[in-house]
Amino acid sequence: MALRDFKVLTFDVVGTLIDFETGILNAVRRIGGAAAAKLSDDDIFGPYLRGRELNYERSSEVMGRVYIHLAKELGLPHDDAAADAFQHAILRHPAFPDSVEALVRLRKHFRLVAMTNADRPTFAFYSQALGNPFHDSVTADEAIHPKPDPLFFAFNRGRQSAFGFKQEEILHVAQSQYHDIGVAKSLGYTTCWIERRQGQKGFGGSPTVEVTKPDYHFATLKALADAVEAERA
Repeated sequence: MALRDFKVLTFDVVGTLIDFETGILNAVRRIGGAAAAKLSDDDIFGPYLRGRELNYERSSEVMGRVYIHLAKELGLPHDDAAADAFQHAILRHPAFPDSVEALVRLRKHFRLVAMTNADRPTFAFYSQALGNPFHDSVTADEAIHPKPDPLFFAFNRGRQSAFGFKQEEILHVAQSQYHDIGVAKSLGYTTCWIERRQGQKGFGGSPTVEVTKPDYHFATLKALADAVEAERA
């Protein structure tokens, strides 16, 4: 199926459009001071993932607890002020440099739908950072079951069908193999992997999984927008 034949692009947000890994690393090193400055990226991501697994609820409420877990493991400051600083920092994770422009270009051709494990308050900050490009959005607190739970995808499929769109008209675009590509592919979606960590070792701030081969594969969102426009030229 050609890219031009899709009508809807559904997007993972955190990790695909928003550079949460840079956001986490910068926040931990800023809050943690000299001790944190000595830590490698993987030193930070391991405790972060364990803390998030233990505190999987709404991102606008629990990220301070995630930081406390991380900081205790790593011997960093873990008082209330540090936890509050990390909780607020997640709202300011930066967009990837190509995200805003590429979304503007893609919006000319597709309905854009966000599918995010962020909750609605947190997503509001991310959407603003991205220029509010979405026609529709589904957040984890609305779907109740966060990705990679298939029920998240079922929730959105039902929502988009109410607007007249069929599953085969949807291309799911994501970075995370764990949260998105593997489960979406197993559910029969056409998938587009934006491999933001191309050339880097490991899975960074996402859980380690076996890599699922996507239908489309680009290193950046700009490359996807370029491919769409090349098809339509």
